[in-house]
Order: sequence, then structure tokens, then C-alpha cells
Amino acid sequence: MEQLGQYTINNEKKAGLTTNQGLKMAEDEFSLKAGVRGPTLMEDFHFREKMTHFDHERIPERVVHARGVGAHGVFQLYESLADYTKADFLTNPSKTTPVFVRFSTVQGSRGSSDTVRDVRGFATKFYTDEGNFDLVGNNMPVFFIQDAIKFPDFVHAVKPEPHNEIPQGASAHDTFWDFIGQNSESAHMIMWHMSDRAIPRSLRMMEGFGVHTFRLVNADGQAHFVKFHWKPALGVHSLVWDEAQRIAGKNPDFHRQDLYEAIEKGDYPEWELGLQLIPEEDEHSFDFDILDPTKLWPEEEVPVKLVGKMTLNRNVDNFFAETEQVAFHPGHVVPGIDFSNDPLLQGRLFSYTDTQLSRLGGPNFHQIPINQPVCPFHNNQRDGMHQMTIHHGQTSYHRNGLNGNQPETVPADQGGYEHYQEKIDGRKIRGRSESFHDFYSQAKLFYNSLTSHEQQHIKDAFSFELGKCKSDMVKANAISLINHIDRQLAEGVAANIGAPVPEENYEVQSAKVSPALSMANTINKPDTKSVAILLNGKPDVETLTNWLEMFANHKINYSIVDQKIYKLNQSLKVTDTYDTADSSLFDAALLISNEEIIQTPILEFIQTTYKHFKPLALSLSNPNAILYSPISLEAKGVYNITTTGIQSFIDGITRGRFWERAL
Repeated sequence: MEQLGQYTINNEKKAGLTTNQGLKMAEDEFSLKAGVRGPTLMEDFHFREKMTHFDHERIPERVVHARGVGAHGVFQLYESLADYTKADFLTNPSKTTPVFVRFSTVQGSRGSSDTVRDVRGFATKFYTDEGNFDLVGNNMPVFFIQDAIKFPDFVHAVKPEPHNEIPQGASAHDTFWDFIGQNSESAHMIMWHMSDRAIPRSLRMMEGFGVHTFRLVNADGQAHFVKFHWKPALGVHSLVWDEAQRIAGKNPDFHRQDLYEAIEKGDYPEWELGLQLIPEEDEHSFDFDILDPTKLWPEEEVPVKLVGKMTLNRNVDNFFAETEQVAFHPGHVVPGIDFSNDPLLQGRLFSYTDTQLSRLGGPNFHQIPINQPVCPFHNNQRDGMHQMTIHHGQTSYHRNGLNGNQPETVPADQGGYEHYQEKIDGRKIRGRSESFHDFYSQAKLFYNSLTSHEQQHIKDAFSFELGKCKSDMVKANAISLINHIDRQLAEGVAANIGAPVPEENYEVQSAKVSPALSMANTINKPDTKSVAILLNGKPDVETLTNWLEMFANHKINYSIVDQKIYKLNQSLKVTDTYDTADSSLFDAALLISNEEIIQTPILEFIQTTYKHFKPLALSLSNPNAILYSPISLEAKGVYNITTTGIQSFIDGITRGRFWERAL
């Protein structure tokens, strides 16, 4: 027998999987449930041990979503949803509900960059009169796994590898792709992760999704399954990969600065809250399982009902006290909102409180100002680390006679919360519902729904990520997974990374599309986009002033860039130099040149703008000055504004990108 303290574990050696108490486990992929589609059972000691250990692994930084930024705002309902829910903030349009939103990346530490390829967290805390409701979601509607017991495994795989803590803020490494290759259920999510959705242009320009299936319950006890959406007023827009990498070096705080400055300027970000609703009796009416977190509900089959607007209108006063200490939990609900048996959601209902206990030092994290509800709260909980309330009275238990049974429970018809009475009938089992076994059809649906340039970006992303992997086995397994989604994509990526293609074609045969999944079908506005105005010689200040007024009329931001900072006149000033500015930090560029030769930094600036498919305006005294550059004056999105006028450039800014240049 080993002496205590001398035992070491080498996970590179073959061994049977056990609990921390040494109990050998026959299953490690599924939680213990009441039937394969039923709720997770509290007696699942293996899940609780595994998740508890995972939740306490990082102190005090969040285990995931460590890098984030938050802002305050309000939510306003359009019309009552009393037919679907009895939640007060969703049935009373006259009420304005305060909110706090935290955006985040998943993989990196607090010191990582904003523009890495990653899922973005989109968590909203509604401070309602009935208590706090937390909608804790992402900017993608699905997830990598189906069962919460595998969440520690997924995060261990995507995090920097344990032997060298590399890479930071990135999924392009062997352990992540080894996990993907071993878990076919990740096929749909990996397509989203390789898409442009993973590199948003701005936090203000990305969708939010609750991911899970919840229930809405009305005053009569009638239930609807629901998925929550946030639709941005500015549309859904992304960076290109080369641009995202440049920004990570030029300004690693790009997204948080963008959000902060927009709110400070009064350009308040807005999203509409959308609901997808399925009556309880239609639960099994689709060719996918509505409880599967790796599946979305196509908007063409289940339309999104827009029910209200959220506006972020105030930055935090103290980043740590608010953004860092805010504690979200999908189990923070109000009457009229309940859960489904989604096995990933069921695990999160345990995990989040457990995490906050570790990260915020004890059970009283709800007393931190950013987490406090706006309504009074009374219960018999006492003491604990960081207790900030001085409780009066003799009793701290329920029921009691000494204090008249105070605080007393509240009946449901007076606002007390009651769980939806779902009938459960099933055997205790660790397993996966047969209806969860379709791993590839929605991955194919997503890919089919994209434009050619979006599909090319996915191919490029796979090639980059897998090209960073060292293991031939990992690469081969990833190609095998892609081969189930699209054979041509698998062949193209395999050729780029030098990996074999499976002999047999296992591609899902489906031409089904969902146009709502393509970012090409989004809103395009000029509002809050930014233009770099590049000076090469002294400009005509009067003409420039007129152009700037046109920009302001369209809510377009701008920076004037030259070799040094100086005043053009009493009201106009150069704000940036070619050392501090970079084309990747702007949505468009306007070059005003009154010289025969364009300086090298300026030429590099406009060439990069052109390379990233952005609109480029030119006012050149010497049209031959860019004759030998890669820029084509005939290309789409390139404007000679001395002949076309400034409005044509503004129209180009509104459109955003000119993907035709890639042809």
C-alpha cells in the first residue's frame, strides 16, 4: 500500500477511470437521468463530484468567460405576453426593467485579446420586481456538447494545454481538436466556431442566444417551450481573420473600447428580444429534438417573435465591483419562466452557484451590489463568509412559532414561484436519447445556408486551426468529422494541411437551407462605423469640412491621420498618426493626397483596407500615384470621390464589405 503523500498520478499511463474516492466508473459521458430525456437526478454523485471539482479549479478568475466587459441598460416590452407567461416584466409594457449585460470570450484569461476566434458570452441580468432573471447565453445558438457532465472535458481540451500553458485565447491546438474528433456531437457547433460568427466586428453587432430550451408558463398553467434571441439593431457583422489577428496586436482591447466609447458618445447599443415558441403538445413535431443543445430551431420553421428592446446606456463605474463581481446563473428565474430537460441546462443549474461560491468567496455573493435584486428579499439564511446584513430576530428557520412563522411562504396565486408540473416516467439511466443521435444534419444545414465567401472563410478557418496542430491523428480525425458534413470541404481542408481524406464519402445528403443563418441577410447601416481620413499633404479644409458634416449626418465616426498631430484650423485637428493608427481599426478609409508620391505607411494602409474588402475612397492630385499597387480603381467599393462624390462612399460604408474582390 502506498504511503499517504507519496502517491502520484500519471494520466499518460493506461488506467481505469475512478472517482476521487477510488470508485471505478462504468460510464463518464452521461449524467444519471430519469429516462433518457428526463431531468438529471441529484443522487448522481459522480456528476456532482466531477462538476464541483471543475467549478473550483480557478481562483479567483472565472474558469471560462474570464475576459469580459459589461454595461448597464434598460429593457422595454412592446406588448403583453400574458398568453405565454405570467412573468411580470414580460406582461406589463408600461414597466422599464433595468438590466446589466456582460460580454465575454470563453477560452482566454483576463489578459487575452478581444478579437480571438472564440465563442462570445452574452449574459443579461434583468432586475425585475419579482427578482432577478438571468439569461446566460452566447453569440451562437448551439453548443459543443449535449450533456453537462462533459463540460469539464470540453473546457480542459480548449484551454491552454497543461504542460506548457499554450496557446492563450485560441482553439488552434491539438487537445481541442482531439476532443472535437472524438465527439461527433460537436459537429454542428464547430461549423459555427469556424464561421465568421466567431470573430465579430463589434459586441454591438452580434446576435445573442439563450442556447437552451426553456419553458414559459402562463397564469393558467399552460406551457410553451421557448428559445431566447437578441437581435442587434446594427445588424450582424464580422471581421476577417487577418484583420482580427492584426487588431489583437494593435489594440487587444478593441471590443471593450468600442463598446465603452459608443456608450460614452450616446450611440447606445440596442437589441430586440426575440422568442421562438413551441406549444407543449408539439414537442415531438420536428425532425430534431428540441431539447438537444447542439440543435437550433430554424427560423423558417419556428419564427422569431420580437417582443421588446434592450438599450445599453451606461458604462460601469468600477470594472471590478461590477463587471468582475457580477454573478450570473441560469437558475435565477422568475414566476412564468421554467426549465426544460435539456441535459446541458440541467447541469448548469448546479454548476453556476457552485462556481460563484468559489470565485466570490462564499454564499453571500447575492449581497454584492451588482447582484442584488431591486425587490426586497427575506429568508432564513444566516451567517456565512462575507455576510453584510445584520439580521434581527430570534428565529432563523422555517416553520417557526416564535416569530409568527415569518418570513412565510407566498402562495402561487400571490406571486410565489412554483415549478411546472411535468409528468416524469423513466428508469434511472446514463445514456443518450435516440433523438439526440443526429450529429450532422444541422451542421450541413448551416453550411448550405452560407454564401460562397462565408463558406470559403470556414474552409480557411479549418485550414488555419488544423494547420496549427502537430498530431497527424488529430488532423485525420477532424477531417473524418468534416467528411460527414461536406465532402468537398473535407477534401479542400485536407489538401491544405496535408491530411488524408477518408476513402468513403459519408456526407449528409441534404440541400436544405435556412437563409436566416447567413450573415449576408443582415441589417446594413452606416451608423457608428469609423473612417480613417488619411492625409498626404495639405488638404482643402473647406472640402474636408463639408465631407465631415456628411459623415456626421449619417452618424459615421472618423479620425484624421497624418505624420504628426497638429491643427488644420481652429476647429479641425489631426487626431492620429501612422504610428498609432492601423487600417484594421477602421471600417473604411479615405485618402486625400495633394502630393506626387504617396508615402509608404499610407500606401500600406490603403492596401490593407483594400485587402480586407473595405470601402476605399480616393482624392488624388496624381492618379498614377497608386499605379503599381494591388489596388484596382475599377474594383467594387473603390471610389474616386472627385468624380463620384462623397455620397457614393457613404453608400459603400453602409454596405460594409465588397467580397467580389476575392474573385
